[in-house]
Amino acid sequence: MDMFERQFDEQKRRDAPLAARMRPTALHAFVGQEHLLGKGHVIRKAIEAGKVPSIILWGPPGSGKTTLAFVIANATQAHFSPVSAVSAGVADLRQIIEEAKDRAKLYQEKTILFIDEIHRFNKAQQDAVLPYVEDGTITLIGATTENPSFEVISALLSRCQVLALKPLDEGEIRVIVNRALSDDLNGLGKMNVELDDDATIHLINMSNNDARVALNALEIAALTTLPDKEGKRHISLPTIEDAIQHRALPYDKEGEHHFNLISALHKSMRGSDPNASLYWLARMLEAGEDPLYIARRLVRFASEDVGMADPQALVITVAAQQAIHFIGMPEGKLALAEAAVYLATAPKSNSLYMAYEQVEEEIKKGPAEAVPLHLRNPVTPLMGKMGYGKGYKYAHNYPGHIVKQQYLPNSLKNKHYYNPSDQGYEQQVTDQMRAWLKSVSPNREPRRKRPT
Repeated sequence: MDMFERQFDEQKRRDAPLAARMRPTALHAFVGQEHLLGKGHVIRKAIEAGKVPSIILWGPPGSGKTTLAFVIANATQAHFSPVSAVSAGVADLRQIIEEAKDRAKLYQEKTILFIDEIHRFNKAQQDAVLPYVEDGTITLIGATTENPSFEVISALLSRCQVLALKPLDEGEIRVIVNRALSDDLNGLGKMNVELDDDATIHLINMSNNDARVALNALEIAALTTLPDKEGKRHISLPTIEDAIQHRALPYDKEGEHHFNLISALHKSMRGSDPNASLYWLARMLEAGEDPLYIARRLVRFASEDVGMADPQALVITVAAQQAIHFIGMPEGKLALAEAAVYLATAPKSNSLYMAYEQVEEEIKKGPAEAVPLHLRNPVTPLMGKMGYGKGYKYAHNYPGHIVKQQYLPNSLKNKHYYNPSDQGYEQQVTDQMRAWLKSVSPNREPRRKRPT
């Protein structure tokens, strides 16, 4: 590297955001992920021994995926070739692989290929690196916020070790913030920044466990705060509130966050917890989820988990869906909130759901049974001669408007699919069915004739 390149790199480092400047290069300076990097853990031993396998780093934003990749490269003295899946293509990957081959032959130097946001690579792009991961030409480190089992091809996944990174906790974010405040070389030490305690707490809380968010907000607050007569930049709570604006919620409408949150909402309503139901509903809405998707899930829940225990639940959820169409957002949020709370506090029964599943299974496995003749309408004279409708008993002609006769096909005539529970309205259904069984006789006489 000549003098001009060195000056350019130094200037680039000085101009980089605080989060990039504060990125540690050594394992001892890395903050968090003690379950992976703590003393005695296998991955730490592998890094210290310089024998790191190909890995996929899976974790939320700001948890240290990119930083850990840099640390591994430095610790193992490997050449670091970073690419972003957003902009890199197969040609870029092939060039890096060819350079890695040359580097291994000439200098016996290993190459780490770091692919940021590897979940954005398509199958062809992932296939391009597969043979070279397998033969050891490169050591792959992929970083992703999405579940690798959904986003990384199985062949590549089987050749990598998946390391799940946890969100940084409040104490770890505090360590990173304090380090940035005191670091004279890469941090804000020379700016003499003083951060109020309540401002620090708010910064940590609003960072949503993301170190990058915390450092970027801290830098904006420091740069926009004028020093006082003593040269100190005093950052108060209002300054931090202005710098960070709002909490950025992690969410992907097609990824794991989407499925995790809707699962949490569904299970909270099923567990009859209105508070948790409101929380998970708001988490989805505030993160930008399609309100009609949520409305559809509420309608499904009304039939699946509340069912006949409260038939009004279906009416409420469909009304919420119509309200979304009628008044839109953000006003429609309360309609969804009302429906979610109603479902959470309604009596629960899955008897209808279980009954339909049994019937569905019966239809899939069994033959397509013919409709019994007495249930068929004799709409033509020929059908009448063939026995259509013969012996049918018109229920309204009998006491209680009910009569015992066979309604299922012959092979299924003794089947019972629907077994109502003792919850809510379904208790009334149970009582009514029991009363019918006691009162109905197959030989009872009609009280009146069927109207013509």
